[in-house]
Amino acid sequence: MNILKIKETCLYVQNLEQVRSFYEHTLGLPVISYLPGRHLFFKAGSSVLLIFNPDDSSTKHNPPPHYAHGKQHFAFEVPRDEYENVKTEIQQKGIRITDVVKWPLGGESFYFEDPAGNVLEIVPDKNIWPD
Repeated sequence: MNILKIKETCLYVQNLEQVRSFYEHTLGLPVISYLPGRHLFFKAGSSVLLIFNPDDSSTKHNPPPHYAHGKQHFAFEVPRDEYENVKTEIQQKGIRITDVVKWPLGGESFYFEDPAGNVLEIVPDKNIWPD
């Protein structure tokens, strides 16, 4: 199997409208699809961020049911030369950075939360994982 990347990832939140404002207006992700009470999909570079209401997605039959509860995590990758600007922009938008991690290969990433409490990470495109 020749996997190129993770094409989509998903989060599960109860209040889709609250997170829509955060991801669309605060982070600037374009909305691909929105069905109130069901799901919210965003374009994130060449990937897709899927946000489902777990009450709805846990009862589906096609695609198969899926859901989660609690703090979930994913990372946005940004160009290495834009990393510090993105960190500054996040702070200027009033978003509190909850942690900064220095990685063994010399890279750094930072963490913050969305309105539902999910843990988001910004990573530069080099120096986090071995090639």
